[in-house]
Amino acid sequence: MGWRLGRYVSEISTGQERLWPWGLVLALTGVPLGAFVAPYITLKPLHKGVDFVNGIPGSTLLAGIIGLLVGLIVASLLSIPLYTLDGWLGLVLPLLVIFTLGVTGMWLGMQRARDMQAVFPALEKAKPTNVAANPTRNGAILVDTSAIIDGRIADLSVTGFVEGILVVPRFVLDELRHIADSSDPLRRNRGRRGLEVLGRLRQSEKVSLEVLDVGVSQGNEVDSELVYLARSMKIPILTTDYNLNRVAELQGVQVLNVNDLANALKSIVLPGEELRLEIVQEGKEPGQGVAYLDDGTMVVVEGGRSYINSSHDVVVTRVLQTAAGRIIFAQSRNG
Repeated sequence: MGWRLGRYVSEISTGQERLWPWGLVLALTGVPLGAFVAPYITLKPLHKGVDFVNGIPGSTLLAGIIGLLVGLIVASLLSIPLYTLDGWLGLVLPLLVIFTLGVTGMWLGMQRARDMQAVFPALEKAKPTNVAANPTRNGAILVDTSAIIDGRIADLSVTGFVEGILVVPRFVLDELRHIADSSDPLRRNRGRRGLEVLGRLRQSEKVSLEVLDVGVSQGNEVDSELVYLARSMKIPILTTDYNLNRVAELQGVQVLNVNDLANALKSIVLPGEELRLEIVQEGKEPGQGVAYLDDGTMVVVEGGRSYINSSHDVVVTRVLQTAAGRIIFAQSRNG
């Protein structure tokens, strides 16, 4: 375009088409400008289109294609008499009919995606990218890095309480690999534990694990990409990250928090119930002692400081539920 524009400018300024100076200058200017603009009008739309198609279940995609073909065939038959019209009507009306019936056929086909799954049962494997409006326990679950490193998801999945397919995006695997390669020993151990948990899930016959080949878009963070992916696929996120939990809920994404599940499964005690506990340390307030139930629930014992490192009978006075978990307050039965 710079070359053509340069010839045009030269013809206007000198009356002749010359290479120098406008032809050469504008041609050299057009090369880097075109190289800069080209990805935004070619590669980036292509990648967006590929990601969009990858996010469509196989049954829905096949049903939409069949509906589109049927709509185009019907439109072609109906358009035959329209081609005989004079003027622009003979060109515009057939194209309008073809476009309308083609889109309508594709839409109707996508609405019958479930029937396509019944005809082709193998298409059920496309569930990791399920776009059902209401996620169910039999649907896919998007797994966050924090839930993998936490490790409890492996034990929970093996028991069979988590139904459906665990979907791990490729950018989550990349983040785990970066953590495992960290120079910080603590981060490195956490990353390696996460990779071991994934290996355990992959080897288990009771767990369906799928890796979704999706990367992080330029300029986006992993959490933002995870929320965007969950919204587009309309599936919940499994995580232990409190901040991700809040951000996802604000954007209308269902969140399955392992910590919430752990808190819900802790032992239930009522005020007035008697317990025998081993008091292991001092509390924050004078005279207090601290003990723990088998599930890790902390019990603050008033007057329990003198019984540290020994078992003692206590009476529950109240139970406090917080965002971090459940705290039980008790007092010595002798007090």
